Amino acid sequence: MNQTFIALGGLGTPELLVIAVVIFLLFGATRLPQLAKSLGQSKRAFKEGLEEGERESQKEAKEKQNLPG
Repeated sequence: MNQTFIALGGLGTPELLVIAVVIFLLFGATRLPQLAKSLGQSKRAFKEGLEEGERESQKEAKEKQNLPG
């Protein structure tokens, strides 16, 4: 739990609440679910891309090992 706060640059609860209120005012109650959904989809696509890149690099490493020489 402490790592989360460290990653946020030392932001405390009051600062996070102010940021949440500003986001709420900017996007409104009707657009927040859409925003959250799009963020989730983006995160999923990014994760899939990373996994695909990892699989490709492992495949290339295997092919290098199998080459004579």
